[in-house]
Amino acid sequence: MEIPSYELKSGYKMPVLGLGTWQLTGDQCEKAVNWALEMGYPHIDTSDDYMNEERIGQAMRNFDRSKIFLTSKVDDSKLHKKDLIESCHSSLEKLGTDYLDLYLIHRPNPTVPIEESMEGMEELVNQQLVRSVGISNFGTEGTHSAIENAKIPVSNNQIKIHPYHYPAEAIESLKKKGLILTAYSPLDTGGIVDDDLLTEIGKNYGKSASQVSLKWLREKGLIVIPKASSKNHLKENLAIFDWDLSDEDAERITVSSRKILRG
Repeated sequence: MEIPSYELKSGYKMPVLGLGTWQLTGDQCEKAVNWALEMGYPHIDTSDDYMNEERIGQAMRNFDRSKIFLTSKVDDSKLHKKDLIESCHSSLEKLGTDYLDLYLIHRPNPTVPIEESMEGMEELVNQQLVRSVGISNFGTEGTHSAIENAKIPVSNNQIKIHPYHYPAEAIESLKKKGLILTAYSPLDTGGIVDDDLLTEIGKNYGKSASQVSLKWLREKGLIVIPKASSKNHLKENLAIFDWDLSDEDAERITVSSRKILRG
């Protein structure tokens, strides 16, 4: 099964489903990435501060690099131009690859001018070490500033989004800037696994609450990167493309989401 993709402002395509690897380390991480790639996951997400890039690199050696969309992030303590470039080189070495498909500033750092960080990103793109750049955990104002101070396209913002943490106005504002948004923690770090509403809706489709959450986010036009460390969960997260939520069920989740956000 081919996973759909979105075209980024950089012109490259980004698969809409990936494996998030936060808190995956050691053998567990390497096994999970290996299983995911065997199953056909086309997208792996990591960061220099996840302490797992070497293990991900080990797992990737068994697969065709050109078929993997690889995202990493630079920590907010390394956003001066020189530090950012050095951090990228370190990530590339650990991951055993010549380039990153997407490189993100992990969090804003108000002590470092965003112009300087974006100059570093531009140099990495010019050196063909990075194909697309973006940001993570940036609010609307910070995103606009990053875009305005970049000479290259800012393609992606990765933020925490799940059915009960869905800031609709901010999401729509960011989309209007041409950004593709990635939802991290789309399952609320396991918090929605037993959610009553999502479980009830899932029964209509023979799906789990987790699958309903991922499907709802996908139908909102978001990229999702759920973490999984078992074969069963990896397979479950992959099985969200051959069915659709009814308009009624999707609206029930939206209404519940609004109530939680307002509360």
